[in-house]
Amino acid sequence: MSDLGRRTLDWFGFGSHGHAGHDHDHHGPHSHTHGIIDATIATTDRGIWAIKWSFVILAVTAAMQMAVVVVSGSVALLADTIHNIGDATTAIPLWVAFMLARRKPSSTFTYGLGRVEDLAGIVIVLIILFSAIVAGYQAIERLIHPQAVTHLGWLTAAGIVGFLGNEAVAVFRIRIGREINSAALVADGYHARTDGLTSLAVIIGAIGVWLRFPLADPIIGLLITVAIFAIVWQSARSVLTRMLDGVEPGVMAEIHHAGEHVPGAHIVDAKARWIGHKLHADIAIAADETLPLAEANKITTALENELFEHMPALATANIRFSSEHDVHEHPHPHDHNHGEHHDHQH
Repeated sequence: MSDLGRRTLDWFGFGSHGHAGHDHDHHGPHSHTHGIIDATIATTDRGIWAIKWSFVILAVTAAMQMAVVVVSGSVALLADTIHNIGDATTAIPLWVAFMLARRKPSSTFTYGLGRVEDLAGIVIVLIILFSAIVAGYQAIERLIHPQAVTHLGWLTAAGIVGFLGNEAVAVFRIRIGREINSAALVADGYHARTDGLTSLAVIIGAIGVWLRFPLADPIIGLLITVAIFAIVWQSARSVLTRMLDGVEPGVMAEIHHAGEHVPGAHIVDAKARWIGHKLHADIAIAADETLPLAEANKITTALENELFEHMPALATANIRFSSEHDVHEHPHPHDHNHGEHHDHQH
């Protein structure tokens, strides 16, 4: 199947999710699609596709604004245009990350290079932080040394173009990023949203100047700087949480909820972490040591299927039996790592 065909299938929701040699489609509660496309390739193709189109939208937006800069000679609009050009360049670390994530695991990187997405997220957060510092500096500078703003009609039109372009990219990147569970792509989407607010500030500043209040532009610039810093904090917390193997509280709740659907699969210990936009889980379940091997395999297989049904982003689930002795020795659900156990990995 061609790359275009894969992207088309994935766009309409027909891409499959491969797990341990199987491809599972989790768009329905009992649907299973086999052999269409590996999940990692599907999601990274989707991510690269989103980045390319985001870059195109931002490039067109910056080009239109630059044309207005040439006509109006507005320094404020020139700064906003340069900012949008800088935002387009954030596609570069994300593109590199998604390309590297497609590489297969090696003897050195046994889990693959999915964590490069987290590094890209850190780079993007730093770019947002730099943008906030620059915006704050410019706002304070204009409060101290006010500058005349001219060609207000052209300035307003260019601000509208900047806002619409950035908001389109923001919605696009955040939606795709959440679909493929990429914190880096979501962070870049919020970055684009802050840029749209910056463009709105140009419009509101122009209105303020038209109403003969020249300090409106730097005051609004300071308010937007505060908003940008808030998004820096939000994005940094999300990316750093994943880099430190943190997961959202709902992830563990879903794992235990899946175990409740399988008779005999009492989960006594569970761990999970993100590697790129794929989730990896290690689970221990309590079981009678006298249980026949065939019955034990049925329990682990049923639990595996339930986990994949409840968690489409799950890539692997390593399930082991924790002996009755271990359960009594370690009454707390997260202290079952040192006792004797039988491993059943799926």
